[in-house]
Amino acid sequence: MRKEIIYENRSLYRDAFRIQAYIFGTGRRSVCIAGSMRGNEYQQLYTCSQIIQALKRLEKEGRLLDGHEIMVIPSLNPYSMNIEKRFWPIDNTDINRMFPGYSEGETTQRIAGAVFEKIKDCAFGIQFASNYMPGEFMPHVTMMKTGFEDVKGAMEFCMPYVVVRNPRPYDTTTLNYNWQIWETKAYSLYTTTTDRINRKSAERGVDSVLHFLESVGCVRYGRRPGYLSKVVDDQEMIPVRTEEAGLFEPMVEVEQEVKKGDLLARILDPVDAEERSRIYAPESGILFFRHGGQLTYAHTAVFKLIPV
Repeated sequence: MRKEIIYENRSLYRDAFRIQAYIFGTGRRSVCIAGSMRGNEYQQLYTCSQIIQALKRLEKEGRLLDGHEIMVIPSLNPYSMNIEKRFWPIDNTDINRMFPGYSEGETTQRIAGAVFEKIKDCAFGIQFASNYMPGEFMPHVTMMKTGFEDVKGAMEFCMPYVVVRNPRPYDTTTLNYNWQIWETKAYSLYTTTTDRINRKSAERGVDSVLHFLESVGCVRYGRRPGYLSKVVDDQEMIPVRTEEAGLFEPMVEVEQEVKKGDLLARILDPVDAEERSRIYAPESGILFFRHGGQLTYAHTAVFKLIPV
């Protein structure tokens, strides 16, 4: 393993901003694994740290295959993480809305441009991403329909689900989208949490990446049985919304199978705890997403179901 600083920006008043990569193997840069881009993505950072440890063990045991270079970038935004601020501290911009970047632009555009220049020619790109909806998700791989998507390859992660969706306008400035446009086979991986570490879910994320690295000939992993992934279009998912605002009291867990009519949650008055409403499953399915806040607004999607 070797370390490489792939971007550095000096500061007048504090230590320089640096993005550091951990590189394993020699040969063509086959795979890049990117971690947190936002200051609250602790799970994504932690999962990448565990991938680094796993690759160190494989390297020591001689199980990295010749001709392949694997790059791991645990964090693309250590400044925000240091002060627990989700977006760039100065102007509140999102690095993952700045790709492919611009070397003469704002700071986050320059960061995105410098990083993308280093990783745009990888054969495969893996990003541990977070969703705009705060909460817990079933571990899965997401792919945007760009015309370059590789659903068959996404199934090699052996996660329970591969979710495909149409890109939205803002997706055109994300890392995943631009990777695909530059003909890198790109995949967004989601573990259960974002702003808190879930070790069990992180282990599944590490295991899924090692499954994939073995499938593309980068490592000898000695794969353990994984899931036979089911491909789901995000339009098939059923959002379950609240009728009232208040305290959110869920009764079910992510990955749980529910039947039509099962009680999913109660909404309570935040002052006197009187029950305002109940939320029931509109259809039978697997609980894919659960809202993570203690409070909820009215008419908010607090669950997503995959129908069965």
